[in-house]
Amino acid sequence: MFIGHFAVAFAAKKVAPKASLGMLVFAAVFLDAVWPVLVLLGIERFRIVPGYTAINPFEFLHYPWSHSLLMTAVWALLLAFAYRAAGGDRTGEVWVGIAVASHWVLDFITHRPDLPLYPGGGQRFGLSLWNSLPATFAVEGMMFALAVALYTRITRPKDRTGAIAWWALIVLLVVLYVTGPFSPPPPSENAVAIAGIMVLLIVVPWAWWIDRHRELKTGGS
Repeated sequence: MFIGHFAVAFAAKKVAPKASLGMLVFAAVFLDAVWPVLVLLGIERFRIVPGYTAINPFEFLHYPWSHSLLMTAVWALLLAFAYRAAGGDRTGEVWVGIAVASHWVLDFITHRPDLPLYPGGGQRFGLSLWNSLPATFAVEGMMFALAVALYTRITRPKDRTGAIAWWALIVLLVVLYVTGPFSPPPPSENAVAIAGIMVLLIVVPWAWWIDRHRELKTGGS
């Protein structure tokens, strides 16, 4: 998934109000922050195969350290503990961990069978939602729309920046998502990894910035 992961982060603000939106976004996309680094290091591998799925041309060959079920649990615990050690609240700690773990569940729904249970495991899992463009857009789009509506309902801008920055982020994510399946294949695997890192380096601080300019309607986080 792509915007589905952001949907988890936006919705989590309802149940983890003290956690920054930037932290929740980082948690929800954390596996996709680890993965491109491991690709660039040559530890994990994928290849570009035009037409491999209706959504993107990526055949994930080997990514047990970022996307196996076992390592997802490990990453979830580590990031949750790091959040608490940095002074985060207990509820936020729990939901940071849940946001990380949700990534594997959502990828299980969308990916072709390529997700391992643990490093070295032979079985691969995935329900292949990405084989259908309309079904993917319907499922992920509904998740995203509901999460955006929820975050907008429970928060309000403190100033003009809080409104503009929030809606600008939504527009950016929707544009990236909708145009992705119709874009030409990337030039190389490393280019994909670098682009992924760059997007996260923009979006995570952006979400943190938004949170600084918005507050909960019940009195702030």
